Amino acid sequence: MATMTHARPMQAGKDAGPQSEAQPILRQRGREIQPYGTLAKYPLGLSEEVRAESVAELNQVLSDTIVLRDLYKKHHWQVSGPTFYSLHLLLDKHYEEQTKLVDLLAERAQTLGGIAIAMPQDVAETTKIERPPRGREEVPVQLSRLLEAHEHILVEARAAAKKAEQAGDAGTADLLVSSVVRANEMQVWFLSEHLVDTPLVRAK
Repeated sequence: MATMTHARPMQAGKDAGPQSEAQPILRQRGREIQPYGTLAKYPLGLSEEVRAESVAELNQVLSDTIVLRDLYKKHHWQVSGPTFYSLHLLLDKHYEEQTKLVDLLAERAQTLGGIAIAMPQDVAETTKIERPPRGREEVPVQLSRLLEAHEHILVEARAAAKKAEQAGDAGTADLLVSSVVRANEMQVWFLSEHLVDTPLVRAK
């Protein structure tokens, strides 16, 4: 008759048996290894002052872009009316494009040795874009909010790109112009044409 064996309870510490190596170490906390607003020293050929300025500008554009991205998703869910289907798809397409910009902006801030803003509560404290109500709004209001957010980002992105270019940070300037400005300009065009009061079946 086979005898039953009982597994020994795992012991904490270095003397624990082999099974303890597969046990996740949970509920860990510790000090920040790099506080927000500080720079890691990377050999990029840019001064700390230039990198700090670029990171600050990038984080402002990033926080506003995160809010615009989420505004697109809010309206994607809540859009209504005769143009529901086309706008539902368009708003989600723009959401995906803004998500890519969020990643590019965050990675650029990190590349310069900085810390990219990330958490919703921190973004909410930083963004300059007007907060919408929790409830649903009419389609023209939804589109107007998006267009105003786009314009805000375009103005600040162009200004930040000019500063970066003048400071010798060509990488940041290129990202802001070739990615952020161009993508936002294209999206403004697509949204704006939905607010033109054009007859559908009979010319005036």
